[in-house]
Amino acid sequence: MTNKNSFTKNPIRLLFVVLPVVLFLFSSCQNDLAEIQRFIKQEETTYETISDFKTLYSDSAVVKVKIEGPTMLRYLDKDRPRQEFPDGMKVEFFTPNQRVTSRLTAKYGMRLEKDKQIIMRDSVVWESLNKEILETTELIWDEKEERVFTNKFVVIRRPGEIITGYGFESNQDFTYSKIKSVTGQFASDKLK
Repeated sequence: MTNKNSFTKNPIRLLFVVLPVVLFLFSSCQNDLAEIQRFIKQEETTYETISDFKTLYSDSAVVKVKIEGPTMLRYLDKDRPRQEFPDGMKVEFFTPNQRVTSRLTAKYGMRLEKDKQIIMRDSVVWESLNKEILETTELIWDEKEERVFTNKFVVIRRPGEIITGYGFESNQDFTYSKIKSVTGQFASDKLK
């Protein structure tokens, strides 16, 4: 019959039972860096994935722009921090009294934090409340200068006309805009 206090009465016996357990725990907690890298790819640790995101840009507590989309990849690179929108994005511009002035959509986008620019590509469409529509393959929004521009081919549809050309520039509210090189201007009612 064993006494319950046999471990406390015999410290050597306690040492033989506890020491192997402690050594096992310490040896099993060590990580081999090569083994970890096999399970975690390097690029998986350099960005965060945010689903169904919504970002607001404001000035003096007044929302000016809202950006939303299904996926945002936030790259944690200190030299080149950026956000990528691989599944597309939607941008809404607001007046000071919070009315939407225009909408911008694209199937791909990237925001370069240091440059304060958003580059939108693939099926870029901008629509204003007064029924103007701009279509292009690439559009750049410069947040610092509050302007939107491209050197690519553009199509602008306005009530009664369609204008095509290369290069476009506008303020971010799209209240002033110009096409740099007009290649065609058509009355839209004659195209039907």
